[in-house]
Amino acid sequence: MINFEVHILGCGSALPTTRHNQTSQVIDLRDKLYMIDCGEGTQLQMRKQKLKFARLNHIFISHLHGDHCFGLPGLISTMGMLGRTSSLTIHAPKELESLLRPQLDYFCKGMAYEVIFNPIDTTQHALVFQDKSVSVYSIPLNHHTPCCGFLFRETQPDRHLIRDMIDFYKIPIAKLKDVRAGEDYITEEGVTIPNSRLTHSGGVARSYAYCSDTAYAEKIIPLIENVDLLFHESTFLETEKPRAKETAHSTAKDAATIALKASVGQLIIGHFSARYDNEALFEEEAQRIFIHTHSVREGETITVQSKNADIHS
Repeated sequence: MINFEVHILGCGSALPTTRHNQTSQVIDLRDKLYMIDCGEGTQLQMRKQKLKFARLNHIFISHLHGDHCFGLPGLISTMGMLGRTSSLTIHAPKELESLLRPQLDYFCKGMAYEVIFNPIDTTQHALVFQDKSVSVYSIPLNHHTPCCGFLFRETQPDRHLIRDMIDFYKIPIAKLKDVRAGEDYITEEGVTIPNSRLTHSGGVARSYAYCSDTAYAEKIIPLIENVDLLFHESTFLETEKPRAKETAHSTAKDAATIALKASVGQLIIGHFSARYDNEALFEEEAQRIFIHTHSVREGETITVQSKNADIHS
């Protein structure tokens, strides 16, 4: 099966601690890397997890709080020192360019590659980016600053050729692309060979939703319904519910409730407040509502699989 993995680089919240790095994840899909958020120290975490900078061409920033974007100047500079020449696109709220561009002009002057900014309207559910591997959509969230999550939907994999049948019908190489895409084959005599005789399924397209900093928001449920894997922030436990409401964050119970109502396959939680030193409590609280919950740790790699499959690696 084609790889679709989520690498956890940081799962802490705003206050730096020795237990957790600040928020960042990298999605590895079909050997392309897509970063979500870039907290301080992210580039070191990439080194530790042996993720190649050259394979990273798109970064998605959920909002402009420092623990989600302070790592960008260092990462961009390092890529320049490594001799990067291909462009890097940052998808983020429009204000990021005006904040980051002066830093790049000062610290990264003369780099051999271009940094492109693609502004996101965080109030809309819309297509942000698309390539041959994935379509990425914004998920409007409810935070104290403009903020959105991201929904990654894998492109439907091509069907697999049944080699014996391809050889039997002597299908030209030029026609194989169409057959993989699901088309029937018509012989020179005009006989139609059903695609089902020539191929078998390439697998079900998978999906991953990332819900960054947000108060409990049922408006997102229709947008993430039935996704295979959901990350939802869980900054607090339910005992700190007033603080969660004050700061527009969620509890583990909130995250689990969203997962249950959205009928997702698996839930992973993170963005833990520095006040806690036992993340097992988050998992326990969430599992009372949604059993398929896992609290993440830095260094974990989680495979996105079809619903109801085991995700831990």
